[in-house]
Amino acid sequence: MVFRRIPAVIIALFLIALLVAILPLAFTSSVFLNYPIPSLSFRWFDELLTSDAWRRSIVNSLIIGGGTAAAATVLGTLAALGLRTRPLFAGFLRALFLLPLIVPAVVLGVGMQIFLVKLGLASTYLGVIIAHSVVAVPFVLVTVSASLQGIDSRVERAAASLGAPPVVVFRRVTFPLALPGILSGAVLAFATSLDEVVLTLFVAGPNQRTLARQMFSTIRENVSPAIAAAALVIIVGTTAFVLLINASRRAMRG
Repeated sequence: MVFRRIPAVIIALFLIALLVAILPLAFTSSVFLNYPIPSLSFRWFDELLTSDAWRRSIVNSLIIGGGTAAAATVLGTLAALGLRTRPLFAGFLRALFLLPLIVPAVVLGVGMQIFLVKLGLASTYLGVIIAHSVVAVPFVLVTVSASLQGIDSRVERAAASLGAPPVVVFRRVTFPLALPGILSGAVLAFATSLDEVVLTLFVAGPNQRTLARQMFSTIRENVSPAIAAAALVIIVGTTAFVLLINASRRAMRG
């Protein structure tokens, strides 16, 4: 049993090592990303809060990420519920929903840009949310489908046999049991939007510059420790969000 965990431990240590190598530089007083750190400082976190570009990008990421999480969660949940009934060509439909995961981001970005221009939604918040939702829906579909598979259909049939209409069965039985998967999908959708760069470069305008795009632009123009500070904010924020969701799930089970 111990030997089976060794590969997982090695992979986890490798991933953590990458974070340990860069995140401490968020607290450097230097203007360069290098070791050793001259002294500890919070100047780069202060820049995130005082710089108009960084502050606006954080607000944009929260707006777009929240909108993406809401839209992708609704669409992915509806898709999972529809595929649960095993309609005709269910395998093809599932593959179609998962297609954004394998299509190159550049191809998807060009297509989304053309599509949004025709709709008049290019360089708008709604356009960016739509683009991000396209790549976030598959994650919601996978998590909600897994949650639905764990539901005993006899419980739903028992509720229906007692006279509950389909809407009531879904609201009182299916939805509460699938809620952990739905919440997990929402977290993944938000994280996907927060990390998306390529699509944002194609469909977002200057007013929709997200935190990930700001980090990408900063790397190209001037490598600053503010990038490490922004990365730390993203990691801490996402981790706190995941912990909050897990605590909510445990509370509902209790």
